[in-house]
Amino acid sequence: MAETQANKYNLTEGGILSKLLLVSLPIMGTQFLQMAYNLTDMFWLGKVGSDAVASAGAAGMYMWLSFGFLLIGRMGAEIGVAQSLGRGDKKAALVYSQNSMFLAIVLGLFFCLPMIFFNKTLAGFFNFREEGVASSASVYLRIVGFAVPLNFITGVITGTFNASGNSRTPFILNGIGLVANVILDPLFILVLDMGVRGAAIATIIAQIIVGILMIAGIFFFKGRPFTHYSLQFSVEKKKVIQILKWAIPLALESILFTFLAMLTSRVEVSFGARAMATSKVGSQLESLSWLIAGGFGSALVAFIGQNYGAGKEDRIRRCVKISAQAMAIWGIMITIFLWFGGSFVFSLFLPGPEMLALGKPYLRILSFAQLPMTMEAVGSGAFKGTGRTIPPSIASIATNIVRPILAFFLSRTSLGLYGVWIAVSATALMRGVWVCLWYVLAERGRSRLGE
Repeated sequence: MAETQANKYNLTEGGILSKLLLVSLPIMGTQFLQMAYNLTDMFWLGKVGSDAVASAGAAGMYMWLSFGFLLIGRMGAEIGVAQSLGRGDKKAALVYSQNSMFLAIVLGLFFCLPMIFFNKTLAGFFNFREEGVASSASVYLRIVGFAVPLNFITGVITGTFNASGNSRTPFILNGIGLVANVILDPLFILVLDMGVRGAAIATIIAQIIVGILMIAGIFFFKGRPFTHYSLQFSVEKKKVIQILKWAIPLALESILFTFLAMLTSRVEVSFGARAMATSKVGSQLESLSWLIAGGFGSALVAFIGQNYGAGKEDRIRRCVKISAQAMAIWGIMITIFLWFGGSFVFSLFLPGPEMLALGKPYLRILSFAQLPMTMEAVGSGAFKGTGRTIPPSIASIATNIVRPILAFFLSRTSLGLYGVWIAVSATALMRGVWVCLWYVLAERGRSRLGE
């Protein structure tokens, strides 16, 4: 007998590996699409020059910063919807999604205004030495700022779909956005000779396409989480407070992570725009580990959230074990790739011996942190699925505070620019080990207490 739609996305029953893959593969695919999306921009901007890559990279830091605010709505939906569905309470799940949407719209409007009206000040933060880099970054910020509220709405809808067990729909819709970006990037950047401005226009068009499709999906598509989804609802104070309790630690973690990364980038830029361009392209290759692992972590939030709501502790433990094994293998594979093959791929985006002389050591230095980062995603996702968002946030915030300080001092030694990258790799390694150990010790403590 064919599996019904409801049972298909019910993560509290059935084979653990099969259900975990049902959710994780599309999410990891979506994360891979995001990486491909960014690499497409970097590839075509690389044809313009390293300054163009640096401009887009600097502006991208603010888009990354916006993700911390976006997380409030998205994580509210992922945790609230998953746990409510696990308890069999569809009404509460819908309310969590709707209240998360309310927060997303408010925060999206709040964040887009500085990008539109104060973009020159924001771009000037990095203190670029090269003329024109900051100017191009400010143009990029102003254009993409208009799509920020829609991106926040898309985040909640994605979280709602993922929490319900249907991560396939967001994957398909994001894939359509990638195709649009792949087509539009060379058209606007090279054919119309718009450079960084063209990359921003291509990006915002692709984001609008995905946003419109996501909104249509939550209301009309087959496999949508709720039969009837309405934006006419009353804001429930208790639900909003609970969402904020779950999400604010994660939002602060992401915001501080990005801000402190921006401080690190400021130290990096003191060595020239080429250093920024190197790290932006290199970080996209490196994201093969943390984006894919992050996607797996999001799947864990949905899987563990539903099973936590259903009180199935043994199923949660087995899921974490399987996830840790899978992500360990992936982390080792990416480590090998960055050490031996990353420089070849890097040269496709920023060709020339001078850029390769920077790219190869960058990738090798960062390779040491890949396994800990993939394992961090497992521990962090497991914590979040049970609503314990504070531990991974503490570990992240603490190590990220150390990062720019360490980068500053190491850069003043004979290591120079390499010191900045060593600081990035060392703190990522430290964070991954910390989160994993904390989760293991916390679970042992719960077992002793008989929880």
